[in-house]
Amino acid sequence: MNIFLFFSECHGEDKVDQPAKLICESEGGSVTLHCKYKTASETPDLFWYIQRVNDFPKYILRRNTYGAGDNGTEFQERFQCEVKPDSVPLIIHDVHVSDSAVYYCALRPTVTKQTETFTQKPEP
Repeated sequence: MNIFLFFSECHGEDKVDQPAKLICESEGGSVTLHCKYKTASETPDLFWYIQRVNDFPKYILRRNTYGAGDNGTEFQERFQCEVKPDSVPLIIHDVHVSDSAVYYCALRPTVTKQTETFTQKPEP
């Protein structure tokens, strides 16, 4: 059995910062999820993803600094955001129980570099 572990490291001036916090809201309310970003790019693309329990991350939306972008099919109605000079808050209207999840913001371009790889050799 081989086990591979990959560690990535971010270089350059591109980064996102999401405050780690739990947000509680009643059904039907609205919530704002915050994400700050820093980039050397003049025209970055900013993304939001959702990851529900036991599921893979799903694309919610993309915006650029000019406001152009799109929403994923199931996120057309209630999910919106407006890119600001240093942040890209996600607003969810008419919150449903099914919105309970982990949310990720991401920035493109982002450069990553693999720094180390570890391999476990098979048992004899």
